[in-house]
Amino acid sequence: MKKLTIAIDGFSSCGKSTLAKDLAKELNYIFVDSGAMYRGIAYFVLQNNLFTNGEPDTVSLIKRLDEITLTFEYNPEKFESDLLLNGITISNEIRKHEVAAIVSKIAVLKEVRSKLVKTQQKLGEFGGIIMDGRDIGTVVFPFADIKFFVTADPTIRAERRYKELVLKDSTITLAAIKANLEERDFIDTTREISPLKKADDAIELDNSNLSREAQLAFALKLINERTIDV
Repeated sequence: MKKLTIAIDGFSSCGKSTLAKDLAKELNYIFVDSGAMYRGIAYFVLQNNLFTNGEPDTVSLIKRLDEITLTFEYNPEKFESDLLLNGITISNEIRKHEVAAIVSKIAVLKEVRSKLVKTQQKLGEFGGIIMDGRDIGTVVFPFADIKFFVTADPTIRAERRYKELVLKDSTITLAAIKANLEERDFIDTTREISPLKKADDAIELDNSNLSREAQLAFALKLINERTIDV
C-alpha cells in the first residue's frame, strides 16, 4: 500500500504539531516539524547575538546561513525526533518564549525559506512523511496526497499556549502570549514570501472544541479513505 505525503498547515498554537505527531505514531510515518527548523535558525540568531537596535540583524544572518546545519534525530525515550543545530540537540531551547518572539521575523526572509524548503523537500522525496508548518501544502509539498489546514479560536489558542509555557516560565502572562500570537498571525499571513494560507485542496480542521483524540480520529478517517482510493 502506497505511503502518503501528508501536509498540515495552520496558525501558531492551534495543535497542528500535536496532530502531526499523533498521526506519525499511528501510521508509522516520519514526522517533520518545519516550524522547529525556523525556530532553530531563530535560536542561532539569539546565541550569536545577531541583533541591531533590538531587531534581528538579517543581513548578518543571511551571510552566516551556510554555518547552520539542522537535522532530526530520533529520541527513543520521547518516541519522537529531536532537532539538532550543528550536531547539538536544541528541542527544549527552541520552545522558549524569546525564540517565539522573533521566529516570524526570521521566517519572512526569502533566503531562510529557500534554504529550509530545499531541505524539507529532500526529506519528503519517498512519501511516508507528515510535515507541519505554514506553507507545506502550498509551497513545500503542493502535490501532497492529503492536506489539512488546522485552525482554532484565537482565545483558545492563547490559553493552550499559556498552559504550556507557564510550566517552564512562571513569569509569562496570558496577555503576552495573546500579543505574540496576534503579531505572528499578522506576519505569517501578510508576508510576501510563502504567506500562511489554506491550500485550495486542503481540508479545514477547526479543533476549538475537539479533544486530542477526536482530532486524531477525524484525520485518520480521511486518511484511511484516501489510502483506499489510492
